[in-house]
Amino acid sequence: MKGKQTVWDMVRSLGLIGILVAGIYFFIPHDDQADPTQTVDYRVETLTARRAAPYPVAAPVGLPAQWRATSVTYERKNANAWHLGFLDPGRQYVAVEQSTDTSGKYLGNVTQHAKPTGQTQQVGDVVWERWDGEKYDALVRQEQGHVTVVTGTASFEQLGAMAAALEFKQGQ
Repeated sequence: MKGKQTVWDMVRSLGLIGILVAGIYFFIPHDDQADPTQTVDYRVETLTARRAAPYPVAAPVGLPAQWRATSVTYERKNANAWHLGFLDPGRQYVAVEQSTDTSGKYLGNVTQHAKPTGQTQQVGDVVWERWDGEKYDALVRQEQGHVTVVTGTASFEQLGAMAAALEFKQGQ
């Protein structure tokens, strides 16, 4: 039979494969409405970063359950960079970024090239600089030897809510 296959044989084979795939799709349960967002527990990483970082590491306390942590990293070799990412209740992204790298290049990277507006925003007892960007907006707080940035696609109101929830601790 080798060499005697016809186009019709190929069409029948593809039809059988299609039927098999359709059967798998319809009979294996799946939820198209399920939320694909994976949440992370950032408690251990926060404790580790607070022991290792040369600055008080910021992590939120008392946020409502609708705020979901999606990513966390601490990179000592990368200018002691702390990152904590969230989705807010409106499914907008909010990140807390800290580093001993206070350069414009670092700030441009974490804010997706947002620029200072010259305006400030009072959050509790702290004054934050407002940065505005095409993709992300940000609240920036430069301190002695490090910078804290609350940035993302969320509104300044939500960025302020995150900034208000931040607790700064070091060396636990």
